[in-house]
Parts: sequence; C-alpha cells; structure tokens
Amino acid sequence: MVSLVFAVILAAVAVGLFVMAGKQAASGVYVNGKVQGKNKALVMRLVSAGVILVALVLLISSMVVSVDTGHTGVVTTFGRVENYTFDSGVHFKAPWNSVVEMDNRVQKSTVKLECFSSDIQEVNCQYTLNYQIAKSNAQDIYRVVGVDYFDTVITPNVAESVKTIMAHYTAESLVSNRDTLASEIETLLSDQLMKYNIELVSTAIEDMDFTDEFTNAVEAKQVAVQNKLKATTEQEQKTMEAQQAAERAKIDAEAAAEVAKIQAKADMEVAKISADSAEYQGRKDAAIALQRLASINGWSIVQGEDGVNHLYKPDGTEITAADLEAGTNNLMTYYYVSQWNGILPTYYVSDGNVSSILLPAGTGSAQPEP
Repeated sequence: MVSLVFAVILAAVAVGLFVMAGKQAASGVYVNGKVQGKNKALVMRLVSAGVILVALVLLISSMVVSVDTGHTGVVTTFGRVENYTFDSGVHFKAPWNSVVEMDNRVQKSTVKLECFSSDIQEVNCQYTLNYQIAKSNAQDIYRVVGVDYFDTVITPNVAESVKTIMAHYTAESLVSNRDTLASEIETLLSDQLMKYNIELVSTAIEDMDFTDEFTNAVEAKQVAVQNKLKATTEQEQKTMEAQQAAERAKIDAEAAAEVAKIQAKADMEVAKISADSAEYQGRKDAAIALQRLASINGWSIVQGEDGVNHLYKPDGTEITAADLEAGTNNLMTYYYVSQWNGILPTYYVSDGNVSSILLPAGTGSAQPEP
C-alpha cells in the first residue's frame, strides 16, 4: 500500500513537471535567432519521464508479493480481510491489497503455571505444547484474533485447562496418574483451541513441583508403606514355608500309611496263602491216611452225594465204629512196623500179658510172634 501511495505521488509530480516543461517551451523568447528556455523545458521533460518510470516501478512492485515458506498470506483490502489466502511463493495482487503473513508451522511453547489440587496443595507445573494454525482458515484467525494469537488465545486456555483438570485430583494422585492427567488436559485444551482454528499437535507435562512439606510427607508415607510391605512379605514367606512343611508332613504320613496298608494287605495275603496251603496239606495227608486205612483193611472208599467219604467192606456193608477202631489199630501197627529200624529193645516192660510188649519211649513197639 505504501508503494502505491509513493507511485501516485511520483506520477502526479511527473505530470506537473511535464506540463511545466510544455509551458516553458511555449513561452520561450528568441535571442540571436535562437529560442531561449528550450533546453530547460527538455530537462524538465526528461526529469518527468524519470519520475514516471520510478512511479511505474513502484506501482508494479506494489502488485507483486512474496510469501515465505511455512507461512500463509492473508489478503486485506483497506483493512478488510478477504476470503482467500496466498500460499508460500510469489503472487500478483491488486495494488490496493495488503498481505499479512501468518506462521502455519508447528510451533513449541512452554507455559509455567501455579495450580492447586483438590486437597488444596500448591503445585507448580511446567506445561509444553506443540501447535499450529489451520492453514485453510488463517484469514479467520487473523480476522478474529490477529497475529498475536498465542498471548490472546493459547496462554489463557492452557492455564484454564491445566488448572481445571488438576483440581479434580489430590496432590498424591497427580503423580501416580500423570499419564491420565496429561490425556485429560490435552483433550480439553484441544477442544478449546479448535474453536479458534488452532490445532493442538502434542502436549507434555514436563515438571510438577510440590511444597517441601508435602514432598517430605509423601516420602515418609512411602517409607512406611515399604516397611509394611516388607513385613507382610516376610510373614507371607514364613506362612508359606510352614504350609509347605505341613503339606510335606501330611504327604509323608499318607505315604507311610499307604505303605503300612500295602504291607498289611501283603501280610494278610501271605497268611491266607499259608493257611490255604496248610489246609490243603492237611486234606492231602488225611486223604493219604484214609487211602492207607482202606488199603490195609481191604476196604473201599465211596464218596457220597453229600461229598463225604464212606468206607465199605468187601461184602458191601458199611464200616461200623468198631470196625473203624480195629482198622485204625491195624493202620497204627502198620506204621510201627514200617518205621522200625530192625533193632530189638534192650529191655521190655509188660503188664504180664505176653501178648503185648511196651517198648521204651521213642524206640517204637513190636508185637511178639505167635
């Protein structure tokens, strides 16, 4: 706009000089056959031509504008913001238009704040944000806020968002919930800045500082918690070891009981087998004795329907008790004779009956020959 004003002024001056030069040439007088003042008019015309040339250069320069990289050119006409913008590069415009450059790159700023937690603890916070304006709406930002949008819009909204969210947390929970806190602040701040066509790229809580009294109290509490945790851990370790020892003792006792049970069962099986063997041997011996009894006496053995063996004489009559007693004596005599070693005794004991002789104990007995 300044170039245009200068161009207009210079053009007016050039026109005036050109008119004056014409008048000067027309009003010249002849001296010695020559017109006086003609050279002066020529000089004035040359000067006016130069002024016009300068005015044209200024006029052309006022129609060309260059927008730097990373900026957006906002076009205004006598202070009124147009609805279009220029990207970075060289552009042509009307001489009466002005271009204001708005930085659309990602910018970084840090804000230091004094906040309070929900339990009225003072917190000094250092909050950093990366932001950029919406390039397509740069003219709206300029129209509503201007070029100083950081101090006008961003700083107050950062302070409001950070203080609002921090007031929902206790001082102690601010540290343990730092990630959640940062996310909530960023969400609230992003919504606030978007109203002004400012995009929030990223944020970070770089530092939170508490009073010395609160810091000391937190440290003391942490020490107490750690001591309690240590004691609890040691007690749980002892309890676990006691439970393991009791479990091992239980397992050992159950194993010993199982072994004893198995041993007892094995002993019972052995006893049963021994009893069965003895019973079998007894039956076997009894069967052998019965066979010998029948054989010596000429009897026969017949097993009845009830499973009981019966003895019969050669004539088919069943053996009586008297017959059985006599037959048993015959069997005993057979045993005596079969076991005699052939040596006669050195002395005899008799009841006076020569039909019977008692031999010494352990030497057997013999019936005298008739």
